[in-house]
Amino acid sequence: MALQWMILTYVVAAEAAIAVLLTLPSPKFVKDRLVSLISLILQPALFVVPFAGFQLLDIYWKNEHRLTCTSEICTAAERDRYEKSIYKAQRNGVLCAASILLYWSVYRICKYHKEIQSLEEVEKRYKEQ
Repeated sequence: MALQWMILTYVVAAEAAIAVLLTLPSPKFVKDRLVSLISLILQPALFVVPFAGFQLLDIYWKNEHRLTCTSEICTAAERDRYEKSIYKAQRNGVLCAASILLYWSVYRICKYHKEIQSLEEVEKRYKEQ
């Protein structure tokens, strides 16, 4: 079960690195090439959205069907195990939300950059006329 969370962790780290690369100031030629490369990667990387959504549903289902340890009969070890599972679920929920938010951010940054490029081309054509 931990493999899916490791994959999602690596995807979030890669998305964060891409977002940092896109927002760093760089020469126009390098930025254009970087945006075009990342735009090509974005469509196959869309798998992260349904994957993270499925993981969020899994977390919700497990939370609804989790055995609660609130009575006096629970031992300290059982209570610690219960609290640890709650913390893991919260961490994984934040990880899923971060992956979806970072994907959307990278997508919007690339889209804005392409819109700026097209507007610059239109402005250049008007100036030449």
